[in-house]
Amino acid sequence: MLIRLLRARLRPYGKSILLVVLFQFVATLATLYLPTVNADIIDKGVVPGDTGYIMRVGAGMLGVSLVQIAAQVAAVYFGAQTAMGAGRDIRAAIFSRVMDFSSREVGQFGAPSLITRITNDVQQVQMLVLMGFLLTISAPIMCVGGVLLALRQDVPLSGLLLVILPLLLIVVLILIRLIRPLVRRMQVRIDKVNRIMREQITGIRVIRAFVRDEHEQARYGAANDELTDVSLRVGKLIAVMFPSLMLIVNLSSIAVLWFGGHRIESGAMQVGALTAFLSYLMQILMAVMMATFMFVMIPRADVCAERIEEVLAAETSVLVPANPVTQLTRHGELELRDVAFHYPGAEAPVLCDVHLTARPGEVTAVIGSTGSGKTTLLNLVPRLFDATGGEVLVDGVDVRRLDPGLLSRLVGLVPQKPYLFGGTVASNLRYGNPDATDEELWAALEVAQARDFVERMEGGLKARIAQGGTNVSGGQRQRLAIARVLVHRPEIYLFDDSFSALDYATDAALRTALAQQTADATVVIVAQRVSTIRDADRILVLDEGRVVGTGTHTELMDTNETYREIVLSQLTEQEAAA
Repeated sequence: MLIRLLRARLRPYGKSILLVVLFQFVATLATLYLPTVNADIIDKGVVPGDTGYIMRVGAGMLGVSLVQIAAQVAAVYFGAQTAMGAGRDIRAAIFSRVMDFSSREVGQFGAPSLITRITNDVQQVQMLVLMGFLLTISAPIMCVGGVLLALRQDVPLSGLLLVILPLLLIVVLILIRLIRPLVRRMQVRIDKVNRIMREQITGIRVIRAFVRDEHEQARYGAANDELTDVSLRVGKLIAVMFPSLMLIVNLSSIAVLWFGGHRIESGAMQVGALTAFLSYLMQILMAVMMATFMFVMIPRADVCAERIEEVLAAETSVLVPANPVTQLTRHGELELRDVAFHYPGAEAPVLCDVHLTARPGEVTAVIGSTGSGKTTLLNLVPRLFDATGGEVLVDGVDVRRLDPGLLSRLVGLVPQKPYLFGGTVASNLRYGNPDATDEELWAALEVAQARDFVERMEGGLKARIAQGGTNVSGGQRQRLAIARVLVHRPEIYLFDDSFSALDYATDAALRTALAQQTADATVVIVAQRVSTIRDADRILVLDEGRVVGTGTHTELMDTNETYREIVLSQLTEQEAAA
């Protein structure tokens, strides 16, 4: 997965990668050349006492060092540029894919997991790319070059490499095999911590209301301890790895000095050659340690790449049509024909054989017990889900054939749980119509019975709205959401229990003003309150996903027992008949 992801995302940066390889190659060659020059200075300058030779060769050595520094800086620059660009592209790709998801796919992955994947997981892959450019390219060149140059200095002494390198390799492979499963478990537990924290931040009022602070602290503490436990186990393995490698490096240095000293004493080797050999040995071992560091990063980045690819490879259940319809002749007619909806893995369908017709100038209401499928029915119209059976038609055309932009302009939904974005009152109202004037915003607020409280807010239309609308009440959020859809001016209005947080007086005033504003539009209202929908032109009664009655309030009271039970649970016989 990691290789496939990097191959796809690094392809646009081919020129930068070539420059990184070139500069790393130059820098590594310069690094390998320096010990040889140093050996010449010792053997031909220091030992004979030739100061002139030391100065001449030393100047050349300084020049090589400057080249090495410049090449390394250039390699780091282009490597960082490429890694950051690739990370940006991966984040953009994930965000774009998530924006295409329907509610089904978002629920399948979970919001906390998606946030972790687009931040932490991408960061791990991005860091691997950067370290790969800085370490992986130079490590094999340095290792191979160091072995060849060490052989050039002294072949018999190079026999030590046959013991040192396999020993290093065995230690690294054992530790990597132990680390990989722990890293996968770590990412899963990061998801869990994020999920619990998100739940607790979102539900802080419920937690306080039920005095569940200690319970939630214990729940978060348990998840945090699980993550800490896995992180510590990974950390302990890494803590063992580097001292083990350094022990091998130091023992190798001692062995080189011991056997090298005997060869110098016998006259088979010069002091400069031993110094150079020791430098090359250190370079070889450092190259192996750099590769080891990469091997530590690769398992975690590989797991992260798998999680990223899961999102990028996920197909949305709401597909954009290949040849979308971009124009309609009729305006605002909504029809559901034999509509069914079945969640994946569910035992029973949420909706089954639903028929509904809503026309411009009419108010169609949907009522039913909790779990009867009312919200799901409305969500099928703007394609938050796609029906698994039957057709949802707007102006005689299946919504699955409509251009998404056209469908968005035609349909305005006020969801059951209205969401406000961080910003101002004006920025939230203009969400569906960026060109709306201040006068249009105030007019929409007037209809939504929200003008009074917005005028009292500091700044009016410029008043700050916190993320999620947490600095306004539930009723105020509902009214601002209704005002937002009024600014949007769609041809079909969908209100999903959008008046539930309003008092009866505000509810009545809002519906009266709304009736005038939407007189020529199609209005579909889902509500629990009978008083909200009793004056509708047509009422659809749902029970366990099926339509069990259609008609006016008076007709249904006389003919439909399910509707009658719902009404009498809220009103007396006299009130229901009034």
